[in-house]
Amino acid sequence: MELRVDEREWVQFQWPYFVKFLGGGQHVWELSYSTGAFVRRREVRDPVEMLQLLFTWAVAERSLQETAALSAEAGMADVSDVALMKRFKRAGGWLGALLAGVLGDMPASPSEMLRVRLIDASSIRRRGGRGTDARLHLSLDLRTHCIDDLQLTDARAGETLDRFKFKPGDIVLADRGYAHRGALSSVVDAGAHFVVRIPWSNVPLETRQGEPFDIFAALRGLGEATAEEFAVQFRAPDGRVVPCRFVATRKSEAAAAQSRKRALKERSKHGVVDPRTVEAANYFFVLTNLPAEVSAESVLELYRFRWQVEMKFKTLKSVLHLGNVPVRSPELLRVYVSAKLLVALLIDALIDAAESFSPWGYPIASRELVETHSLAP
Repeated sequence: MELRVDEREWVQFQWPYFVKFLGGGQHVWELSYSTGAFVRRREVRDPVEMLQLLFTWAVAERSLQETAALSAEAGMADVSDVALMKRFKRAGGWLGALLAGVLGDMPASPSEMLRVRLIDASSIRRRGGRGTDARLHLSLDLRTHCIDDLQLTDARAGETLDRFKFKPGDIVLADRGYAHRGALSSVVDAGAHFVVRIPWSNVPLETRQGEPFDIFAALRGLGEATAEEFAVQFRAPDGRVVPCRFVATRKSEAAAAQSRKRALKERSKHGVVDPRTVEAANYFFVLTNLPAEVSAESVLELYRFRWQVEMKFKTLKSVLHLGNVPVRSPELLRVYVSAKLLVALLIDALIDAAESFSPWGYPIASRELVETHSLAP
């Protein structure tokens, strides 16, 4: 039996702090009207009350009937479960705007520090479903361990770095699903760096002289228990040449045996297994445009941190139950997951504020006050 989140903790006791992090009550009101989520009062008195009901349903994981009953008991809205469902269906754009606002206020690494961003995606399905109903794309700031960007898409949307915006100096760590030449070249155009694991057949590499780069010849020549690099390049879809480095190492026999077993199991589902796929499982290799001052060993050590974004997904799915959503319609799926993500972002922000600059653990000034009272002369 899964544990249910206690609404007294997340929807009552923490509520004033959550509203602060959302930009203040006035900001919540304005977005609700501008996005069409809140049109008229009727049974629900105001947008903040409606948001609290929505959190009771999604975050505290109460049914619509339970949410309506709890609302009446608390002296809030006296509304039916059907009326709540109709209101919640219109809240997708509102929650999306709130998410964008919170992400814009997330703490960033100081300008003199490099920002390492861990990027990955995970599938979400409705309860009882057999396939993927939605996909969550996420960027995690390694220094703060806070989510600094996310997108919720339908199941057809693939993994690509083009979903994210990068700043000069960013270092992007991503798995093989993100090894696309166009997206990698856009990272370079932004003045950022990438360390991306690549399939042996997905990114055609060249030597710096423009000749085809033989990946397997390079791998077979690797020494034992050492990391080596090769100066290579690839051509973006528009024909531009992108210089980079191919960094590789041999796996231990124990690690290689596990990788070969996984490769055979995965590829056997699609028919004949290419012998090169099995051979490639004996090595670990990435592509990077980090400057030469960053050694091959340091590049691989840096990539090791990518697992932390996978742990973030596991936390989201185990604590906030993001992997099995009890709704039927796509509209409610988006609202339900967005509410969960808002709580995840706010928890990140509360922890970061408590551990950094704020003795009381949350910002006192609302967004309106910060915007109208600038310290600039």
